[in-house]
Amino acid sequence: MPLPLIYHDDYSPEFPADHRFPMDKFRLLRDHLVDSGLTEDGQLLRPELCPAEILALAHEPGYIERYMSGALSREDQRRLGLPWNEALARRTVRAVGGSILAAEQALEHGLACHLAGGTHHAHYDYPAGFCIFNDLAVISHYLLASGRVNRVLIFDCDVHQGDGTARILHDTPDAITVSLHCEKNFPARKAQSDWDIPLPMGMGDADYLKVVGDADYLKVVDDALNYLLPLYQPDLVLYDAGVDVHKDDALGYLKLTDAGVAARDESVMRHCLGRDIPVMGVIGGGYSKDRPALARRHGILHHSAQRVWTSSGCH
Repeated sequence: MPLPLIYHDDYSPEFPADHRFPMDKFRLLRDHLVDSGLTEDGQLLRPELCPAEILALAHEPGYIERYMSGALSREDQRRLGLPWNEALARRTVRAVGGSILAAEQALEHGLACHLAGGTHHAHYDYPAGFCIFNDLAVISHYLLASGRVNRVLIFDCDVHQGDGTARILHDTPDAITVSLHCEKNFPARKAQSDWDIPLPMGMGDADYLKVVGDADYLKVVDDALNYLLPLYQPDLVLYDAGVDVHKDDALGYLKLTDAGVAARDESVMRHCLGRDIPVMGVIGGGYSKDRPALARRHGILHHSAQRVWTSSGCH
């Protein structure tokens, strides 16, 4: 069977072309994966809307209602940084449904990837940083509450700390939050993950280091997984594969190359599958005015997953 990939046409609603958030990147990512021969549109799994009662496992019901009805306060609207309309609201709950479906596919087949997700700045009762509902926290509560898993580990490699995830799951001992992020970056006030690994600005990978010379990001990833996976032995890893670690990202401050991002993604998935731990990937953050280039950058996750899928004997 093909690698499970999850997408929906709701993911890129009409959006202001000059907005800082690249809403069309999800559609362009789908187009890139089809054009590059990785998948066909008909093979992509289409998720349902996430029901409000499942969102409420990680979010205040009143906040869910305020957002869905377009009644956020001016302060919350400022924190979010996205305009409200019904299509964006539908997109938001559809994308959480997509991350849940990706997690379920990973539990069934060993590996699955979403063409969206990673909304790790959303908090229990307010949005932040382009994130409305926190798919990583929702999945964790949903799978733990249903008994599908006994322990989940979130391995967040977005360049920004997963502060919302850390706060929502702070009192959930069976959801382990791990955040590798640039220390001098958004959010200014960090939360406390179970494991925070703050990285210095300008840190890169082996290809970049041939030019500048510095500490190696990929060694940090390997060392963290070699320590944490045997320590916690999770039943599922949720991997946030943010590409805002890339040297050309508009909001990043780390210096990974395309090859470094691919090596990171393959490493995370091989570490998990080598220990018989299912892993699902979400795309996380990535920001650029060159939207096709950004879509190709996000697609590194799915191409890396395909290589791992082919060689691992999942399915």
